[in-house]
Amino acid sequence: MLANMAAALIKHEQIVTTLPKAKELRPYTEKLITLGKKAAANPKTALAKRREAIATLRDQTQVRKLFDVLAERYADRNGGYIRILKAGFRYGDAAPMAVIELVDRDESAKGKDSGTIEIVSSEHDAKSQEKAAKAPKAKAEKKPKADVQGSSKSAEKKKSKVRKVGG
Repeated sequence: MLANMAAALIKHEQIVTTLPKAKELRPYTEKLITLGKKAAANPKTALAKRREAIATLRDQTQVRKLFDVLAERYADRNGGYIRILKAGFRYGDAAPMAVIELVDRDESAKGKDSGTIEIVSSEHDAKSQEKAAKAPKAKAEKKPKADVQGSSKSAEKKKSKVRKVGG
């Protein structure tokens, strides 16, 4: 859990979590940043430090950011790379919440896409468009029949109960 949270903190440079988790995450992530600074200071040990960080963090893109961006950003700072701000209590279970963020963080890193990115080749797009063009047109939807009483309100109610799933 700490490795995933540290990767999210490095990626977004600010996350919201519970206060106890934030307090556990601070030394974990600060040690990783110090590892990146040591690698920048001594190029002979850089590969070993990078491998150690990959083993701990398990996310190579965030390790790359850690060693290339953050180590350079905090080169002059002797510790204290992270701040924890209390953020009240969670509604559901009244857990104390906190915002944990990097000091001197990049504002544009906040809210970057966390999900997987699906890359579709243009060749695949062309094939799917051809299939859509060749496919027969769907028949028009049948209109709902009116009730025995003939009220159109019941038909509208039936329509409103149908909900759209997906995108």
